Amino acid sequence: MTDVLPWLIPLLVVVVLGAVAALLVPRMRRGTPPPPPVEGVERPTVVSTGSTDEGAGDEGAGEVSTRSSDEGDGAPAVVVERPEPVAGRFVRLRDRLARSGSPLGARLLAVLSRDHLTEDDWDELEETLLLADVGAGPAGELIDALRTRVRVQGVSDPAAVRALLREELIALVDPTMDREVRTDGAEPGTPGVVLVVGVNGTGKTTTVGKLARVLVAEDKSVVLGAADTFRAAAADQLQTWGSRVGVHTVRADRDGADPAAVAFDAVKHGKATGADVVLVDTAGRLQNKAGLMDELGKITRVVTREAPLTEVLLVLDATTGQNGMQQARVFGEVAGVTGIVLTKLDGTAKGGIVVAVQRALGVPVKLVGLGEGPDDLAPFDAEQFVDGILG
Repeated sequence: MTDVLPWLIPLLVVVVLGAVAALLVPRMRRGTPPPPPVEGVERPTVVSTGSTDEGAGDEGAGEVSTRSSDEGDGAPAVVVERPEPVAGRFVRLRDRLARSGSPLGARLLAVLSRDHLTEDDWDELEETLLLADVGAGPAGELIDALRTRVRVQGVSDPAAVRALLREELIALVDPTMDREVRTDGAEPGTPGVVLVVGVNGTGKTTTVGKLARVLVAEDKSVVLGAADTFRAAAADQLQTWGSRVGVHTVRADRDGADPAAVAFDAVKHGKATGADVVLVDTAGRLQNKAGLMDELGKITRVVTREAPLTEVLLVLDATTGQNGMQQARVFGEVAGVTGIVLTKLDGTAKGGIVVAVQRALGVPVKLVGLGEGPDDLAPFDAEQFVDGILG
């Protein structure tokens, strides 16, 4: 027995100490508060990630997940896309219009190709233009010009009629208007600031996302401002568009936040990070809601404290026709619209809205939406647009 005691006693001590440690250590871990932050050391940056499905451009896109930048390799990587080059996009619209057999161009050519144009024929031509939302004034001007040239030149050959109509339509659309989207900063050290406005349902947030892709394709650095703080998932939708092309989105931490504050923070962030362009999405609003329109004026005033606006784009649905004219006038008065973006323009008989909205505001159509694809936003070209109508 005396031989066993020298090694038995230390063994019992080790067993007892191990049991005590097993009981105390988990409790200590559960009750230990996290270490205090160290001054000068930032918390891990949260990187926004989003679905790269084509449906992200639709209203009510899916949720946007987030992850910390220091997570392990097991975290899903954000796939950054390279948008299509902008050059040649409008050619696709022209081809689509030509393939769809635009009712506007087809009806105009059918009437003008008749051997003898009667008064009823000219009335039919004017009615066709009015149905295409050209507007009474521009339609009358086009008819007068055509009547004079047909009478003087005696045009009857189909090819000559088409050439004549093409010239007059191009003049009506006005290729001399400056259609450049101004995205360069108005002052040294400031980004270009583009404010995007419009009523609900015109595809405004989707247009902002597509415009970001256009700018990224032109090698510009972009910041998105999600100032539509009232529509559910609007900020998520915009953030998803931005994450696809590696663009940062400034957004509120709650629904219903002050949109002017979000817009201001976005411009401030763009200025601090040296971004080339800040795109600010605003809440859709009806032109006859005075409170909402006043709020839009507030956004403009607040943003310009940080940097001047370089562009205010009004998004209009091309299928709304003359109803969009009143929208355009009110937004022009409140927000100082400098350019128009027409969505849902391809394959429609409402192409005359291009002429009407330019006359209503005195500002050009600068961009058009060609379809549902992420790269279906293109700079507007007057000649190619008319060629698409005529087929």
